[in-house]
Amino acid sequence: MKRIQHTLRILLAVAVAACVSLPAAAQQSGLKGKKILFVYGGWDGHEPRQCMELLKPWLESEGASVRLSQSLDVYTDKELMQGTDLIIQTWTMGSITPEQERGLLDAVRGGAGLAGWHGGLCDAFRSNTDYQFMVGGQWVAHPGGSVDYDVDIKDKRDPVTRGLKRFHMKSEQYYMLVDPGVHVLATTTFRSHPEAPWIEGTVMPVVWKKSFGKGRVFYSSLCHSASDFAVPEALEIMKRGIRWAAASRQASAGAKK
Repeated sequence: MKRIQHTLRILLAVAVAACVSLPAAAQQSGLKGKKILFVYGGWDGHEPRQCMELLKPWLESEGASVRLSQSLDVYTDKELMQGTDLIIQTWTMGSITPEQERGLLDAVRGGAGLAGWHGGLCDAFRSNTDYQFMVGGQWVAHPGGSVDYDVDIKDKRDPVTRGLKRFHMKSEQYYMLVDPGVHVLATTTFRSHPEAPWIEGTVMPVVWKKSFGKGRVFYSSLCHSASDFAVPEALEIMKRGIRWAAASRQASAGAKK
């Protein structure tokens, strides 16, 4: 009963967020006919199932075909991976076999898109540097736990962040090791914390996009739990980032012409 009530509260919060008027951008779906592989699991504290249950109906409403997997073995299915347009992964603090990792890296390198958020993408496999090279960053700390912080839009022209303004979050503020080659779309500035006073004033990437081979990779460090998607801007950024990454194979094919 408690789980049902919790899910209903999250659904209501996100429904309210979805109704909040935000500047129009990236209105074209980009998901119609797309084949999406949604892989979820790992540490339950990041609510992988609840996040999947929130995003899957939206993906399908946009015309995407969604396949769910709670096993990383799906990455070893070469035929499936070659036919997948977008991989959405939320899998925190797990371990991945060499075969599974190779399948994922080969798929993205070959043109599949990859999208994720928070620890589900950038704190997934702490021992796998090839994976980290692909996603562009790795979580290392969140001083103070759940804190109040602001998100500043850095690239105001990119379709993912166009029309959005600074917004507020109360959640985990991720301190990360980040590839300097990523295209940073939004940042956050750390305040002083008793446990780490030296980080005061540090500007940290929060949202970025990058390439890996022929594939597009999108990441947002926002949304520790499903309820964080109730922040309209956080949800909108994720939706736009998913649309951008889902066009990866199409963009790659166009570049060949």
